[in-house]
Amino acid sequence: MPASPSTARAINDRLALRLLQQEGPLTAGRLKQLTGLSRPTVADLVGRLTVAGLITVVGESGEQRRGPNAKVYGIVAGLAHLAALDVRTEGVSVVVADLLGEVLAEASAPIGDGTGTGPAVEQAVALVEWVAKEAGVTGAEGAGADGVPAGEGNRVWGRLHTVGIGAPGLIDPATGELRDSGGLPEWHRRLVAALQERLPEARVIVENETNLAALAEQREGAARDRDTFVLLWLGHGTGAAVVLDGTLRRGASGGTGEIGFLPVPGTERLPSATDCAGGFHSLAAAGPIGLLASAEGVVADAEGHEPPAAALVRAAVATPADPAHARFLGILADRVAIGAASVVAVLDPGCVVLGGEIGRAGGEVLAGLVEERLVRMSPLPVEVRASALGGGAVLRGALLTAREGAQDELFGASVR
Repeated sequence: MPASPSTARAINDRLALRLLQQEGPLTAGRLKQLTGLSRPTVADLVGRLTVAGLITVVGESGEQRRGPNAKVYGIVAGLAHLAALDVRTEGVSVVVADLLGEVLAEASAPIGDGTGTGPAVEQAVALVEWVAKEAGVTGAEGAGADGVPAGEGNRVWGRLHTVGIGAPGLIDPATGELRDSGGLPEWHRRLVAALQERLPEARVIVENETNLAALAEQREGAARDRDTFVLLWLGHGTGAAVVLDGTLRRGASGGTGEIGFLPVPGTERLPSATDCAGGFHSLAAAGPIGLLASAEGVVADAEGHEPPAAALVRAAVATPADPAHARFLGILADRVAIGAASVVAVLDPGCVVLGGEIGRAGGEVLAGLVEERLVRMSPLPVEVRASALGGGAVLRGALLTAREGAQDELFGASVR
């Protein structure tokens, strides 16, 4: 049966909003071309969305035409504000952005190994609050995020609509919660609960860091032209994210891609259920790479906040003709290829992206060396690419996830 007028209007509104998300600001004429709707229908929906506060005039077209220039409409960026967190073992990074994803403020803070759970949570929460205030995201004076007076247990917060968090460890697919994983700081799990308590009206979304990195590489990075690929994370730890037919695969328990536990040759023992030492982690994580560099005589000075292992790889890539650097890169490529070959043999992804700080530091040089080895090791065709986003991919993926969640909720609720 044909859709009712109200249903048809809702469908048209969502279509227009999606186009404005994807294409940016558009004229009513351009919306007509892209949607195939009639001019009166487009005029009606533009008026409806403007009255609803979802879109506004952001400029005029520069077309040469008789009469006034056409108005250009865009989504109201300040309709909601978002926060994204990259939670690492050694610290946390935070960005706050508007609904269109434009970053308004950002900061990072280290959290030392000796910091207790309570103080670590307070440091991370305080950083989120500070970045929100720097971004100009403020609620009513003297009120918390839920609009009630600030009091004990209810600090003054800006109005954050959605918070995306990327963290190491497994995400329970049934609850969406960060599972208690051995070897990870307790403050990671406590931080999620603290943010949900401090921001009672905000939607808090938690996702595995490697999965978020893959999302960012798929949308904005090295895998933009791929529906099927694997991101191999090389950083403080190792991991993999699997995207098949455009969909991120998490597995029955949320553990797809826990490649650090993969038993591999070249280690002294097998990994256990609670310790990935002896698995692929022992070959390609930051610690083992640092030891390999030391053994091969590779040295480097880290620039800025670059992790030491990434600095070593970057130094070797800068002068690959140096014999010590060439040996180091060759052994590193051998190690990475061992893990990558297992993934390729099982999934046949056609493309492997080397992500994380180390993957970004290795660039096309390391990617090329790994691809040469995979061609020899596997009968399946595979292309190896360097990350375009590196260590920043987790934060970018968290922001993309928060933005999509907020837009779906706001647009779905507002145009019904």
